[in-house]
Amino acid sequence: MQGTVDGFSYGLVTPAVAYLMACLGGALGLRCTMRSLLVTRSRRGRAGWLALGSAAIGSGIWTMHFVAMTGFQVRETPVHYDPLITFASLALAIVMTGVGIFVVGHRGATGAALFTGGTITGLGVASMHYLGMAGMRLNGELRYNTLTVGASVVIAVVAAIAALWAAGQVRGFLWSVGASLVMGLAVTGMHYTGMAALSVHVHDTGGTPDGESAGALLAPMMIGPLLLICLAGAVVLFDPRMVTGGRDVDPEAHRPGIPAHATASHLGGREVTRLRRHHGHPRHPGSRTPQNR
Repeated sequence: MQGTVDGFSYGLVTPAVAYLMACLGGALGLRCTMRSLLVTRSRRGRAGWLALGSAAIGSGIWTMHFVAMTGFQVRETPVHYDPLITFASLALAIVMTGVGIFVVGHRGATGAALFTGGTITGLGVASMHYLGMAGMRLNGELRYNTLTVGASVVIAVVAAIAALWAAGQVRGFLWSVGASLVMGLAVTGMHYTGMAALSVHVHDTGGTPDGESAGALLAPMMIGPLLLICLAGAVVLFDPRMVTGGRDVDPEAHRPGIPAHATASHLGGREVTRLRRHHGHPRHPGSRTPQNR
């Protein structure tokens, strides 16, 4: 028997809240990614920002998915969730988005890095969704339309590449907002496209399916990811570099007697020129100092 699937049992409330959660996690994660691109002297510092960004984005898309799933029901059967698979979907989201973000964070926003990192991140979003769906327990069988599933994966990959590109521009707050809106669109668009591919064949057997109900399992599980998103938000909010957009500069460059060329490998062209002028170095190797004229 064909089941009656309803993904909007609470109306537009769950899609709206889900989209906001995806945008929030994406905004914090992409801002952390942008912040990592400003780190020039410490690999550990860059890795720390990228790890925080990965956790924020992974938690955001996972929270989005299961907020949306609270509005999902099949009228002919109760819907429960397997706790282990549900936890695994959260871990998968963080790990795969983390790999994609680390590619862009360490290689820069180049074409190859964006394509690789965006593809991995988009596949992470899709994998989290379908693994979470595999954790559903009901008196029936889930079936998917292959073409629509493929479209959902393409949406996730393309939007993830666009979001990482926008975050990599390092042009201020508005770029990060735009990138987070694109990321939120990627996650929610992929989710509801994937749900459109779903049909349920209900079994005639009655009884209660295994697993936990959405209210009993998902609500407590969301506390951890939400706290993680709040932590990432606090770190981003109180970091001054996120406001000024300036690069980290090696403190030794400001010590008297330290030549500017000692830190040139860690600084951009403008910083090198400024420090050389400060220490009395000529602009060009062939030019003469005033004392030798």
